[in-house]
Amino acid sequence: MKVLMVDMDGVLVNGRPKDGLPYFTDIEKDLGLPLERLQKEFFAVYWPQIIIGERPIEPALTAVLSKIAPHLETETLLRYWFENDSRLDEKLLTDLSLLRRSGVSIYLATNQEHRRAAWLMNELGLSEHVEGIFYSAKLGCKKPSGQFFRMATEIAEVAASEIAFIDDSAENIEAAQRYGWQAVQWKSGMALKEALG
Repeated sequence: MKVLMVDMDGVLVNGRPKDGLPYFTDIEKDLGLPLERLQKEFFAVYWPQIIIGERPIEPALTAVLSKIAPHLETETLLRYWFENDSRLDEKLLTDLSLLRRSGVSIYLATNQEHRRAAWLMNELGLSEHVEGIFYSAKLGCKKPSGQFFRMATEIAEVAASEIAFIDDSAENIEAAQRYGWQAVQWKSGMALKEALG
């Protein structure tokens, strides 16, 4: 193994910092925005294009908020979202640092849009712990597409067989294995040493 690719949501990041609950758990109470309407009007309509970089998040979100929550600014919602979806698995982060010091390159491999990817790296500080991030909006495709794994492999400049990968999605693990990565499904409470065998 020369490279370890690490999924973000459900692996390195798990919900709200204060309690680990889903990031939008209290959105209606906190921001006056009904989650069901946000899911229906924004995520169901625009997210498939946003997550692969075909559409920026801000204009779409602004248009939706003007209809369903005109009192709410786009940047306020984005900040609320990112800050509430940022509970780091500190044990895993420590284990990744030890592995990195042994000479293994660590990359994030995740389905993200541009703004949150940048926030995770810069505001949450993950750029200090990894070599880089492969994310769907930048690559123009998302896991479990074989193209995602092909592009990440090419950019990492190693053979597919030299890449290990942890992800909580069985579908993503199967796709990565088909491409030749040493992929292991991450379970809550798992230790990195256990996952990598």
